[in-house]
Amino acid sequence: MKNRYKFLLFASASVFFISCADDSKLEYSVEKPQSIAQMEYLNEYDTLKSYVDRTANPNFKLGAGVSINDFNTSGVMSRLIQSNFDEVTAGYEMKHGAVVNDEGEINLSNVTTFLVNTKNVGVSVYGHTLAWHSNQNAKYLNSIIAPTIVPGAGDPRWDVVTEQSFESANAANYSYNSNAQTSFTAVGQGKDGVGRALKITNASIRTNDWDCQLFITFPIKTVAGQKWRFKMDIKSDANASYPTQAHTAPGAYKHWDFFGTLSSTPTWVTYTKEITISGDQAGCNTIAFNLGKNATSYYFDNVKVEFFNEKPSGGTVEKTAEEKRVIIDKALDTWIAAMLGASKDYVKAWDVVNEPMSDWPDPSKLKTGLGKTLAADEFYWQDYLGKDYAVRAIQLARKYGNATDKLFVNDYGLENADQKKCLGLIEYVKYIESKGVTVDGIGTQMHVTLGETTMDGVRAMFTNLAATGKLIKVSELDMGIKPAGSAASLKTSEVTNEQLQQMADFYQQIVKAYFELIPAAQRYGITQWAVTDSPTGSSWRAGEPIGLWGLDFKRKHAYAGFAKGLSG
Repeated sequence: MKNRYKFLLFASASVFFISCADDSKLEYSVEKPQSIAQMEYLNEYDTLKSYVDRTANPNFKLGAGVSINDFNTSGVMSRLIQSNFDEVTAGYEMKHGAVVNDEGEINLSNVTTFLVNTKNVGVSVYGHTLAWHSNQNAKYLNSIIAPTIVPGAGDPRWDVVTEQSFESANAANYSYNSNAQTSFTAVGQGKDGVGRALKITNASIRTNDWDCQLFITFPIKTVAGQKWRFKMDIKSDANASYPTQAHTAPGAYKHWDFFGTLSSTPTWVTYTKEITISGDQAGCNTIAFNLGKNATSYYFDNVKVEFFNEKPSGGTVEKTAEEKRVIIDKALDTWIAAMLGASKDYVKAWDVVNEPMSDWPDPSKLKTGLGKTLAADEFYWQDYLGKDYAVRAIQLARKYGNATDKLFVNDYGLENADQKKCLGLIEYVKYIESKGVTVDGIGTQMHVTLGETTMDGVRAMFTNLAATGKLIKVSELDMGIKPAGSAASLKTSEVTNEQLQQMADFYQQIVKAYFELIPAAQRYGITQWAVTDSPTGSSWRAGEPIGLWGLDFKRKHAYAGFAKGLSG
């Protein structure tokens, strides 16, 4: 039976054949618009978060992605989130590019206001994100590693030729021979308790002191008459004395002395030697340290080789890979220290590392910016800090945050049918933890598309993620639709009511699968990335029907599907 609106109209009718007036009530009925009738059932639904079984899921958080500015200024958005969600994730404004200016200054006033506002309405904040390649102030980061400009008529100065702190996997400027057993100390056991140091063990006293050698190599050759300076922090388990030789390449001996003889003890000391290059030492670019006459372990840290430039020429001097690593590591430290310092009283969980894995050709490898034309906001921390960039970011998050913070590694495309990216991310998390830090959880973004994304892929992903034993968070769920044969996803104005109902069914299947396949103790939560459909001018899935509410803040079929998935 069709629904109808009833309108009561009063009419005064003059009857042609009757002289008196007959005032009567006339009743008319018209069909209720189908668009309204189709959505009326949503009025029966409660707030979204009420469908979570809190007894079975005591730690589960239902989240929403939000613009900080929308939340801070829009009463409607704030009230909607307060009513329906436990947690919010800032879409952009807590990222490096939003708060770090071109001079490296960090402005967190907008973030602080946001945190106060969320606290006032009882909504927690999930931090997003500390180490990503996009939404970075790449202009600033590139400026601090740019080549040094050398004036045309500068004053004489000491120019650094090479440096090495042994903090990264970059071993381009040092090597050793086969009798040198090499390793690294634990972090915190370098000079002054900072970082790590290179450890070389000579297991027995050798016939010749050069039978066990460490080599430090630099990119330019010495010239007779130049002044050179060498500096390095050293110690050894037993008192030891060892000479240096001048080589033209590692193992290519030229002269028996280069930077003198070093003496070390079990206490760190800084060895410094300044020399004037002789004819015998000219043309060399390698210092060899002869360690063979002491059966002990040697420790080396903070190597620096310089030459005295009496007549600096104009132009630029490119920073070495190690110099860039040190500078970018400091920038990461400064950024994370500032953000967590401002937010740790309220933010207890973070996407520390976002989207580390490559898309093509091998999703088991890390992303890189090398060989690409980069966008203005792209900067790949891993291209300067190496594979351990995630290790470093987590170390810093632990250092500046709370001891009990939940730290996540997050990526997209994990629901792909081949599962290559999902398995690659899992292996990278294992690698990170092999370096002595803990990853609490894995986030899967799930920007899915009905017509492309399959439930087989979704279920395989949840199964693989569950097997890690980590907390699992659906971090950025939203949904577009691309019918079979369509070249592009449909816009909101193009989608039919039937298709919207199909999207609701898909939401229900996805959310239901999360609760079926992720054990209760591992369920951190699900965040709906798009609360409303996307505006036509948006930078994210522009004009697509990706929300649970329309742009008019009216519930959609997707709301019902999501609620059904939550309730099981």
